[in-house]
Amino acid sequence: MENKRACDTDSVFPIGPLCLIGMRGFEDFTAQVDKWIVDGRKEMMGCAEDTYITKARCPRFANGEGKGIIDETVRGKDVFLLCDVGNYNETYKIMGMDNHMSPDDHFQDIKRMISAIGGRAKRVNVVMPLLYNGRQHKRTVRESLDCAEALKELANYGVSNIITFEAHDVRVQNAIPHVGFENGVAYYQFAKAMLKDIPDIRFDKEHMMVVSPDEGGVNRNLFYASIFGLDMGVFYKVRDFSRLENGRNPILKHEFIGLDVEGKDIIVVDDILSSGESMLDVAYELKRRKARRVFCLVTYALFTNGLEKFDKCYADNVLDGVFATNLTYRRPELKNKPWFYEVDMTKYVAKIIDGINYDESLANLINPAQRVINLYEKIKKGEKI
Repeated sequence: MENKRACDTDSVFPIGPLCLIGMRGFEDFTAQVDKWIVDGRKEMMGCAEDTYITKARCPRFANGEGKGIIDETVRGKDVFLLCDVGNYNETYKIMGMDNHMSPDDHFQDIKRMISAIGGRAKRVNVVMPLLYNGRQHKRTVRESLDCAEALKELANYGVSNIITFEAHDVRVQNAIPHVGFENGVAYYQFAKAMLKDIPDIRFDKEHMMVVSPDEGGVNRNLFYASIFGLDMGVFYKVRDFSRLENGRNPILKHEFIGLDVEGKDIIVVDDILSSGESMLDVAYELKRRKARRVFCLVTYALFTNGLEKFDKCYADNVLDGVFATNLTYRRPELKNKPWFYEVDMTKYVAKIIDGINYDESLANLINPAQRVINLYEKIKKGEKI
């Protein structure tokens, strides 16, 4: 920025005093985001609050009903609600039984908290990395449009900005054309993590190739292919449209379109790893074609069917690594898996929140192309990252 921020007198002011509210199951992530913001403002302006977190909670009655409570004033503040709707590890009592929170429960708590704010805040923003019902983003038969309906609900509640990451289909924002919708990506963080954790990785055409696991993921894989000048291949899924399994048409096989992968490291980029069956199929197909190593980069690693098949895939030297962000809940046992690499996104989220609070342009943050290029130039010069 040309104009420097200052604590008291300056031409650059925030929309309102910053307020962070970490929803249930996302408190640790929010605390780390808060630390980045505090440290960043102290470095830039020489001063900052000790914390920007406001105490709030959503307790439950014995029959499972809930309510939102804010324990500190938010009047006139620029409030950011941070929520992980995918954290199924959180529980609450209903009729004496433990009930795991579903995405529906988390989303309802967001609305409760907005209701508790009661219009007193200067502005309300929702940071929801895993977009609620984002996988139900389009209508192909007579079915509900859950994601669009949820976004309209937040708009009707008066939310000014919605910040998400790797929306399954970013066009869902068309449901709320008058509300800010920021869709962040982890491309820079993935590249940085790979360069740090895989010392001999080479992002060049001779040693690496990018492969999209399906036709829907072409654009995110094309990013790396374009930035580093890599060849790209694509798998397309042959589905059985005569039946449904777990809400989807089952995949019969994967067909590959692309150049020879023999002897090359392969990176496969996707937004969500659900059961992982499709990703494992792709890895086996690539190894059958004599790829050297296969690395999977996913924003959300859910592992809905457990980790056993991934352990076997790693033991069989088929899958060499899974890089995933901390934007949603991860199984605790992942920390001890030699094939799993966690990619920290708290600093990135902190920068986005800080920029929105000061009404600054987010162009360089949302589009990380130049940052990825600069990162790789540092590596080629032997500089530390």
